[in-house]
Amino acid sequence: MEEYILALDQGTTSSRAIIFDHKGKIKAIAQKEFKQIFPKSGWVEHDPKEIWSSQASVAAEVTAKMGINGTNIKAIGISNQRETTIVWDRKTSEPIYNAIVWQDRRTADYCEELKAAGHEDNIRAKTGLVIDPYFSGTKIKWILDNVKGARKKAEAGELAFGTVDSWLVWKFTRGKVHITDITNASRSMLFNIVKQEWDQELLDLIGIPKEMLPEVKQSSEVYGETATTIFASKVPIAGIAGDQSAALFGQMCIDKAMVKNTYGTGCFMLMNIGDKFIESKNNLLTTVAWKIDGKIQYAFEGSIFIAGAVVQWLRDGLGVIRKSADVEKLALSVEDTGGVYFVPAFAGLGAPYWNPNVRGTMIGLSRGTTDAHIARAALEAIGYQTMDVLKAMEADSGMKIKELRVDGGATANNLLMQFQSDLLNCKVIRPEVVETTALGAAYLAGLAVGFWKDIAEIQQLWKVEKEFVPDADEPKVQEGIKGWKKAIHAAQAAEDVLSDKK
Repeated sequence: MEEYILALDQGTTSSRAIIFDHKGKIKAIAQKEFKQIFPKSGWVEHDPKEIWSSQASVAAEVTAKMGINGTNIKAIGISNQRETTIVWDRKTSEPIYNAIVWQDRRTADYCEELKAAGHEDNIRAKTGLVIDPYFSGTKIKWILDNVKGARKKAEAGELAFGTVDSWLVWKFTRGKVHITDITNASRSMLFNIVKQEWDQELLDLIGIPKEMLPEVKQSSEVYGETATTIFASKVPIAGIAGDQSAALFGQMCIDKAMVKNTYGTGCFMLMNIGDKFIESKNNLLTTVAWKIDGKIQYAFEGSIFIAGAVVQWLRDGLGVIRKSADVEKLALSVEDTGGVYFVPAFAGLGAPYWNPNVRGTMIGLSRGTTDAHIARAALEAIGYQTMDVLKAMEADSGMKIKELRVDGGATANNLLMQFQSDLLNCKVIRPEVVETTALGAAYLAGLAVGFWKDIAEIQQLWKVEKEFVPDADEPKVQEGIKGWKKAIHAAQAAEDVLSDKK
């Protein structure tokens, strides 16, 4: 009887289930989108019950597609949208409020209060994070402060908090197991990633009762077994990692200075920095990459808010392309950008600038500028933003990178990948399996139950689909970088003008 690993990839807009075989190949996929809820400007919510029902239904669907049941599934691995916050009643398993999504900005004012009170350095030194509404800690506080009777119930131990991984494990085990893994805990602004424990000082500061919190586990170990009727037999849940950590592991970036970049709506770049916590001096986050067999690995993380979204804007906002894949052909119809630079700061600038107020800016326009020049400048902007984050990582780590492993939708664009290689002056490697988030979760689960013997065996499975090597005129590359720096400066200066700063 052939055995498989089931990976649950619980994302921001959809729940997916993917079955992998022993060679790390995809055998079947099922996917289901769920509703996005926007109660106010800057607020983003999901229905926790819909997250669960959509994830449960794709798990059932993908096993039915394969004609297998639980006995064929050796283990389940979970990767999840990080920071999204759910609070539920332990007795009834009923959520007391919608899930507050990682993108939600409702706690921005409270975060400013924490900064003004001088807590930033202490929080960064303990958690590796900047103070921001992005992280789960302030979201929990908001729920406790705004749902009637919630704080009292939380202090009495009647409520449970969890990120999406915790919620799924709770539902799969019918309330027997309340855990999270260390990568998700490290995104809460409540977890000391040096001591590897919930930090009482931070819990007291933000006002979170410890009784609510899940037990923190490794990224690869058996947490419990399914107790639902989805599978014909009990299946061990054995691997969990937040989506970006899962992708880093799925890309087999297991040694120091190995870097992956996920090109999605935004870009998330992670660099493995080894087993020692390093605080960033260049506006990066330090986060937990994973913990396996008692050994922890840390990573630097840099977020770029707008990457693939700029192509969607060319399609939906400007109407210069009909479908996203057309952007490469349009950009290739010109030799260069004709001196146009585009800073797509539609949602502010992420790492290493961290300026939420900057807006999109285009410079260098002339009468000769066409939609093709703008399309090419848009693609190049993705490459330039990636370069900025990578240079910050090299400066913080003191390590030079030799290659960048890439995944996500935009990696299908060969023009962008070649430009990225030229810009970084290093190899850019696209793997055969680009579903690296789900693959990482599968690897972590498989390791825990002996489906794969060790990491060395998994390394043999990782295969290259295409390699891009630097192939550009160096002075021209440097000239482009110089122009990009001016464009970033112009975007920041424009923000000063628009906000009437003196």
